[in-house]
Amino acid sequence: MKINNLSEHNCIINRYLAEMRDCEYQKNRLLFRNNIKRIGEYEAFEISKTLNYENRDVTTPLGVAQVNFPTDKIVIGTIFRAGLPFHEGFLNIFDHSGNAFVSAYREYTNKEHTEVGVHIEYLATPDLTGKTLIIADPMLATGISMEMGMKALLTKGTPKHIHVACVLASPEGIEHVKKTFPEDKTTIWCASIDEGLNEHKYIIPGFGDAGDLCYGSKL
Repeated sequence: MKINNLSEHNCIINRYLAEMRDCEYQKNRLLFRNNIKRIGEYEAFEISKTLNYENRDVTTPLGVAQVNFPTDKIVIGTIFRAGLPFHEGFLNIFDHSGNAFVSAYREYTNKEHTEVGVHIEYLATPDLTGKTLIIADPMLATGISMEMGMKALLTKGTPKHIHVACVLASPEGIEHVKKTFPEDKTTIWCASIDEGLNEHKYIIPGFGDAGDLCYGSKL
């Protein structure tokens, strides 16, 4: 399973991450959401390099141009709610893709908030058979919500390849994906791999709860 940590290289994504981690910057939800979206666009562009292409003739007003055209049928699968601006970023690049949505959210299973489960309530997706599936969730913390989202989506068909896309990942989350996703047809993309998880299963140093930072705190 290939793992792509985009912040290992000098690129503009590092500025986006620096802004998103900054406590003062986080006070503006619009700016935070915009950086989530821009990282989605960046990762989509990188994923586009891995697709299959064929040469096609395109008629212009002045002649015929030969263009290498992507042939993969893509579905962007997003996990609510922090995934919404991330999804928008991917959709800006893959504007002809299908779209799938899953509600998979964490539930603490003990009063100390140190053990986490995941609850699935909603699923809407096209047929995934033979398609390239991008599962977009900004935070790959424990990896449980990513796994449960994937299992829910795969009830609607078997894709030919799965791209797991996130903004921040923990080593624990990556290991969970490696254990639960198909080894030979899964690729992981992240803007940064952080140090690990704290006792409440949040990524550290991270930037906090992505859903709250995008849309406000919840009960």
